Amino acid sequence: MWEFSRTRYADCNGSEASEETEIAVNIGGVKRILYGDVLNRYPETRLAELVNRSTNSTQEDLSALCDDYDELKQEFYFDRDPEAFKCILELYYYGEIHMKRGICPMCFMREMDYWGIDTEYLDECCISNLNEMESELAEIAEKVKTILDDLEEDATMTRGQRCQAFLWKLMEKPESSLAARVIAVVSFAFILLSSVVMCVGTIPELQVQDAEGNLVEHPTLESIETACIIWFTVEYMLRFVSSSNKLHFVFSFMNLIDFLAIMPFYVVLILTHLGTAMMELANVQQAVQALRIMRIARIFKLARHSSGLQTLTFALKSSLKELGLLLMYMSVGIFLFSALGYTMEQSHPDTMFTSIPQSFWWAIITMTTVGYGDIYPKTTLGRCNAAVSFLCGVIAIALPIHPIINNFVIVYSKQRVLETAAKHEIELMALRAKEEAQECQEAGKMASAGNSSVWDSAAVSASQSDTYIPLLGEKGQPAHKRKNKSINMNSSL
Repeated sequence: MWEFSRTRYADCNGSEASEETEIAVNIGGVKRILYGDVLNRYPETRLAELVNRSTNSTQEDLSALCDDYDELKQEFYFDRDPEAFKCILELYYYGEIHMKRGICPMCFMREMDYWGIDTEYLDECCISNLNEMESELAEIAEKVKTILDDLEEDATMTRGQRCQAFLWKLMEKPESSLAARVIAVVSFAFILLSSVVMCVGTIPELQVQDAEGNLVEHPTLESIETACIIWFTVEYMLRFVSSSNKLHFVFSFMNLIDFLAIMPFYVVLILTHLGTAMMELANVQQAVQALRIMRIARIFKLARHSSGLQTLTFALKSSLKELGLLLMYMSVGIFLFSALGYTMEQSHPDTMFTSIPQSFWWAIITMTTVGYGDIYPKTTLGRCNAAVSFLCGVIAIALPIHPIINNFVIVYSKQRVLETAAKHEIELMALRAKEEAQECQEAGKMASAGNSSVWDSAAVSASQSDTYIPLLGEKGQPAHKRKNKSINMNSSL
């Protein structure tokens, strides 16, 4: 409700010099008194426009700027959030806006749009929170789009394209069907089996001698290894055939890992059967051993089936700054204490510190508190330097660890929240689609059977869900409108 009174001032000639308008605003039941000269500091806003129109405008013009208007009392009412309006008023008095804790950034942006205030007046800290929220909503929208693409089928797709899409879901999306889930479990089992065979094959007691008397892997283990490679090869080829963008598939990081896990086996076969004719047997054996070491790359294939490893990768990427600080601290300490250790140990005849570069190894194992004991100081000053070095190493390692762990927790929690929000968003869309279909049937407008059948299963699961969804309110209404409605009801009571 707005109450306003006008006070006119005249100069010595009796002419009108200035006019000040005093207004009282009622925002969701909270009444405030404002002044026209303060609001006119930002004339493009809704409040300034209302102040300027209040003296010479009709009731219809004023009603267009508010939710309710009483001409008798000259009162204006706005059905908006009073807590957000407190932040809006900061613009007129302080020239910038800060969002208070507990206010949704996206709902606050709607409030700013309503009052005609641009986002450039937000403080930098609030803009960072807004950008973070927008990025999260974009990720949720992308996940929702992916789920919808899996649920819906394009009628314009050819039979070959449908087979390609079906094969892609079968190989890349374990949650799409039972068969895809079984394939993912089998692939995970083959990765573990191949890794175990690679380790067990190096045990001397399980190795056999070849014709030249060299120890090689047991034939049974080689057969298991061959079976695993055949599975990896078939899986890689099926995924390659079903991918829509072949070039992107080939140069993807995880697909490069898959290729490096498969390639050594076939290169070893080629070198074993064809390489002996072109080079010496010793060189062939060295190349074979080097390529066999590359089999350790297949352990990284576990990241494709483990969300925990993927979360760890994202957390390390977000902690590059902290990891860089850790390496910088350690590098400075290693250079400093290795140089001091070399200098202090020169007086001892049996010194183990023959050069500063050789002392780097001692500084590394000391600062990381490993302490192999292969190199150690023998003088008193050298031992004092060693004591200070491992104390500094503990401090240098402990300081960046907490931010790295915190980043991991944030990334893990964020991914869980985004996945849950995307699933519940789909459930809400299913409920709304089902309600709209029922309303159309009651009104005599029959909806197509294909559109309603897509959401039947999801709607059942949504009706059993008791999780609150902050993105969309009841029947698709935004949360800030529900909040304003509750404020209106409270104020009317």
